[in-house]
Amino acid sequence: MPAETIRMARRKRIALIAHDNRKTDLLDWARYNRGTLGRHELFATGTTGSLLASELALEITRFESGPLGGDQQVGAGIVEGRVDFVIFFWDPLEPQPHDVDVKALLRIAVVYNTPIACNRATADFVLSSPLMEQEYARQLVDFGSRLRRPSLPDA
Repeated sequence: MPAETIRMARRKRIALIAHDNRKTDLLDWARYNRGTLGRHELFATGTTGSLLASELALEITRFESGPLGGDQQVGAGIVEGRVDFVIFFWDPLEPQPHDVDVKALLRIAVVYNTPIACNRATADFVLSSPLMEQEYARQLVDFGSRLRRPSLPDA
């Protein structure tokens, strides 16, 4: 049973992330979707944010680069309700020095029922969804109840 609802406004707050080997793919995708992206509030990590801002001439709030805490900042944005969904073109074949941060971000996205697109096809489907242009209520599952341990009976 859902524990809470998080309301997403018509203007979504989108975090954009790409590993080095995927930056060109994300940039190509963002160029193609510039019109749609321009109607939303954009965030990005490190170099990805710099590339997107200069190429697209859009305002982008930048976090640190992924290895310096940017992925964790995006995760915190999800937890605090400042990020509505994530486009994360990650490289599944290249080990990253911050793999634990990547895994933590993916976990947080699932825990907070946050859409996260990890490839171009999924990003296309998410961005072209009619839900992009309307309010949406994300239902959260009460994972916290699984973390609370029942108290032990008195001896």
